[in-house]
Amino acid sequence: MKAIHYSEAPTKLFDDGRARAVAGRVVIGKADGAETFCMRVFEIGPGGHTPRHAHAWEHEMFYHSGEGEVLCDGRSIPVRPGSVVFVPGGAEHQVRNAGPAPLVFVCLIPSSAPEI
Repeated sequence: MKAIHYSEAPTKLFDDGRARAVAGRVVIGKADGAETFCMRVFEIGPGGHTPRHAHAWEHEMFYHSGEGEVLCDGRSIPVRPGSVVFVPGGAEHQVRNAGPAPLVFVCLIPSSAPEI
């Protein structure tokens, strides 16, 4: 069993032109014995965004705080606390912070995908 506050997990920062003001944490993964899923928590700063990308695996996302949008296959979907989003495998997608506070969300992926 593992029980932590997500902020205790190591942080990887993404701010390289493709991504801006993104902090990602693997909160439950292979190192914890998770065999089926990987749970990650992302924080995107104001004006920040993930890279626009696609991959074979699906995502399930739960938005905890902040305001933003998910661009998926040419559509813009607004998100706020309590929003859930399913991104199917192969869909081009990007998450953007559209508000003045950090956008925080939980993202689940299959354990066969790279954790972060």
